[in-house]
Amino acid sequence: SSNGSGGPRRLSRALPFGRSHGRLGVSSSGRLIVPAPSSQEKADPQKTAFLLRKAWTLYSVTPLYRFRRGRLRDYARLLGAFIAAEKQKGLAVEVGVELDIKVALSSLADLRGSELDQDALLVQLSSRSQASSKNSEDKVVWSGWFCSVFGDDLSENVPEHFTCLPLFLTHGAESYTSLVGSWFQKTFDCCFRRLAISPLNLSWMVAMWAGCKLDRAASAVELVFSVPRLAQPLDISYAIHPEDAKALWDTVQKTPGEITQEEVDVFMDCLYAHFHRHFKIHLSAAKLVKVSTGIASAQCDGIVKILHSQYLPGVLMLLTELAISQIQ
Repeated sequence: SSNGSGGPRRLSRALPFGRSHGRLGVSSSGRLIVPAPSSQEKADPQKTAFLLRKAWTLYSVTPLYRFRRGRLRDYARLLGAFIAAEKQKGLAVEVGVELDIKVALSSLADLRGSELDQDALLVQLSSRSQASSKNSEDKVVWSGWFCSVFGDDLSENVPEHFTCLPLFLTHGAESYTSLVGSWFQKTFDCCFRRLAISPLNLSWMVAMWAGCKLDRAASAVELVFSVPRLAQPLDISYAIHPEDAKALWDTVQKTPGEITQEEVDVFMDCLYAHFHRHFKIHLSAAKLVKVSTGIASAQCDGIVKILHSQYLPGVLMLLTELAISQIQ
C-alpha cells in the first residue's frame, strides 16, 4: 500500500484540506468536498493570466499585524527605500543589475474563496536598466503575492488588527525574496517559512487533478519518484495517458465532487500495481517527489506551476490549507 505518512488517524492535520469543519473541510470521515471550477462570470481571467505557467515557490506566512490596505502606495515607497539601502550596503547586488528598482503593491480582488478571505496582495519589483531609453517598459524582475482562498479556519480565529494571507508565492531571484521577506517581517511582525509538500499531499493532488475534465488535448499525468538509499540518486518517471488516469479515477471515486483518503490510496495502489506488472519495480517503496497534470504541477520542495485559470481557485485552496496547517 502507499506509504500513508500521516495515515487516516492524522488525516485532518496531514491533508491539504480543511480540518473537520468549515465549508470545504474534510468531515470526520476524512472526506473532501471539491470546489467546482470557477465560472468565468465573476473572475476576469485576464487579470490573473500572469500567474499561470510560471514556477512559484511557496511559503507560509503568519498573520500581518496592522497592515492597512489603504496604505499600499506608502508601503511600496518604504519597501523600495529599504531595497535600495540594502543594495547600497552591497548586500544582494548582482553584477550589472541596476540599483533603480521600482516597487508596486496592488490588490488582486479576483483571488478569494469565501467572504472572509482578504483580497490577494501582489508585490512586483521592476528595474529600469541604464541602457534602455527613458520611455521603454520597465522589466519585472521579481513577483510575489500573498493570498487566502477559503482560509476561514485561520481568519475566523484571528484577533483584531491582524490580516490573514497565509500563502505567499514568489517568482524571481532568491536575493529579492529575502529582501522583501525581511521588510514584511520587520514591518508587520510576521514570519515566513518555506512550504514543502509531503508525498501524501502530492498523491491527493494528482488524484484530484487527474479526475478533472479538460477541454483541449491534455498533457500526460506524470509522477516522479525518487529511489532512496542508492549510491547514485535515481528518479523514476511514470507517465499515464490523461484519459486513462481519468477513467481510473472515475472507477475509484464513489461520490462525484468528493474525495476520501481511501479513494486516493486505491488510486495510487492501482497505479503501483500496473507499474509492477510491467517493470517488476515496487514504486510504493520509493518517494513521490513531483506530480504534473494538465491542470498543475507540484514538487515536494514546494514549487508549483498552475496551467489553467478555471482551476486556479481549487489549487490555491489546497495550498492555502497546507500553509495554514504549517502555521498552526
